[in-house]
Amino acid sequence: MAAILAEPLADSSPGPVPPVELTVLLPCLNEARTVATCVQAAHRFLAESGVSGEVLVADNGSTDGSQDLARQAGARVIQVPRRGYGAALLAGIAAARGRHVIMGDSDDSYDFSALQAYVDLLRDGAQLVMGNRFRGGIAPGAMPPLHRYLGNPVLSFVGRLFFRVRIGDFHCGLRGFSRDAIQRLGLVSPGMEFASEMIAKAALAGLRLEEVPTTLRPDGRDRPPHLRTWRDGWQHLRFLLLFCPRWMFLYPGLGFVAVGLGGFALGASGISGGPTLGIHSLLYMAAATVLGAQMIQLAVLTKWVGIMSGVVPPQRWLSRLAPYLKVENGLLAGLLLVLAGLAGSAWLTWGWGAAGFGALDPTQTMRVAIPAVTLMILGAQVAAGSLFAGALKFSWASSERKAPA
Repeated sequence: MAAILAEPLADSSPGPVPPVELTVLLPCLNEARTVATCVQAAHRFLAESGVSGEVLVADNGSTDGSQDLARQAGARVIQVPRRGYGAALLAGIAAARGRHVIMGDSDDSYDFSALQAYVDLLRDGAQLVMGNRFRGGIAPGAMPPLHRYLGNPVLSFVGRLFFRVRIGDFHCGLRGFSRDAIQRLGLVSPGMEFASEMIAKAALAGLRLEEVPTTLRPDGRDRPPHLRTWRDGWQHLRFLLLFCPRWMFLYPGLGFVAVGLGGFALGASGISGGPTLGIHSLLYMAAATVLGAQMIQLAVLTKWVGIMSGVVPPQRWLSRLAPYLKVENGLLAGLLLVLAGLAGSAWLTWGWGAAGFGALDPTQTMRVAIPAVTLMILGAQVAAGSLFAGALKFSWASSERKAPA
């Protein structure tokens, strides 16, 4: 975010002005056909509702004269050199004078003269007010069928599942928020995934989220939209998965470990003649255990790196574990696991020697050898992960010391 805000912004109306209640923020990239219509509709709402406000256009490098048309319609315009939907909005939020901000696409797909429901909820204390196009109505031709029946419902379901919020339309472009509350979230995404980042961080930070039924109509463009279905859809899904590692790493990892350890229990019972699991199956149980442990470790590391970088807000459970998540403790745990594996291997070797180092029965010896090797692998993995975490922490601390004040 700092990189975005450090870039010069050209303001069409510089000079100190008193604070206003509402900024209507329009990101813009080559919207000459529609931007003036959107600005005029927003001004009409401000005039008719009596809300003290401004209309701000964050232009992202238009080459069709959108900037001049927006100014002529009465908007304040800033230039945002860094390209990207999120980059334009981040700069616009930073430049906004309003205590509240309502953002929306400048392609005339939303009615900016009908924002009263957003303002009422913001005045009532809501910190993020989302539009819901599925509740408000989608006009024929306003949304491609692939987006309407697959992309948006699936991604919205994933978002609700991951972040436990009652938001029916994660990707509605019309939304209002408290400027201060959103700025405290430390949003950083420069692309389309900015929309998901805002909701995810707001949910994790415990902000009050509300919804407003919103109508979507066909946009007024004479060109294809900037949105790319599969590329941008994947970026949204990837962001949700990385932002919530418990679904990407932790839960699958716990499942693999449960399967692996359960298989080892069945395999071990074969030593005493009980129900047995073949040694070939035990190899797969070992793989499941190692893979699961690695995924759990990645979940913790991913969350920790996200917290250090400011992408993810601090988590209470991780704060409680912090005193125990030390490099030395990790190395000790790894050493104990390796020693346990070596003990099993030594026991096998002792038994082999007692039998005169003759031929071994693999159906029995491998029931001990496979778990022993698994323990040694896990020990090495825990130790290596602890050293890696220590190196990350040292590197991050060094970069913060070198950063200019």
